[in-house]
Amino acid sequence: MISWFFIGLVITILLTPGPTNTLLASSGIQVGVRKSFQLIPAEAFGYLISITIWGILIGTVSKKYPMIPVILKLFSATYIFFLAVKLWRTAKNQVDLTMPTIRARELFTATLLNPKALLFASAIFPAIVWRSSSEYVAHMLTFLVLIIPIAFFWTFIGSILCSNQIQWLNQTNLQKTASVVLVGFSIPLSYSALLSL
Repeated sequence: MISWFFIGLVITILLTPGPTNTLLASSGIQVGVRKSFQLIPAEAFGYLISITIWGILIGTVSKKYPMIPVILKLFSATYIFFLAVKLWRTAKNQVDLTMPTIRARELFTATLLNPKALLFASAIFPAIVWRSSSEYVAHMLTFLVLIIPIAFFWTFIGSILCSNQIQWLNQTNLQKTASVVLVGFSIPLSYSALLSL
C-alpha cells in the first residue's frame, strides 16, 4: 500500500531545484510549456532506470549487510537537510536559465545522473519495493504519475520567471519555501532511520 508520507516525500524532492528542474525551467523559457511537455518521457525514463538500478543494488547488498538501508536513510536525511540549508543560503543567487534549447537526450542524461535517484531508491521508496514486484510496480507507477504535474510546474515556472508576471513567484521565495519543506521531511526520515537501529 502506498502511503501519503511516500507521496509527500516524492512531491517535495521532485519539486526541489536540481539539474532536471533547471533544464525544464529553461525549456519553459525557451519554447514554452506545451513544447516542453515532450521532455517528460525523457525525465520519466531517466528516473525509472536510475532508481531501479540503485534499488536493486541496495536490495542485493542489504541482504548481506542489513545495516546498509539504515545508514543510507540517515545519509539521505542528512543530505535533505544539507540541501535545505543550501537552498536557503543560495535563494538570492540568480540561476542562469538561458541555456541552448534543451533536447530530450540531455534531459534524460541529467536525470539518469541526478543524485535524487539514489535518495529515492535508498530512503523514499520503502524497502519492500525491492522485494516485491507488485509493490515495485505500484510505487513506481505512482512516482511516474507524480512526475507529470511537477514537470509541468517547472516549465510553467520558467515561463513565468521569464515574464515577471507574478511578483511573489520568484526564485528566492521558491527556494526558501522548498528549504523549509525539506527540513520538515528530513526530521521524520531521520527518526524512522533511528528507530530501525
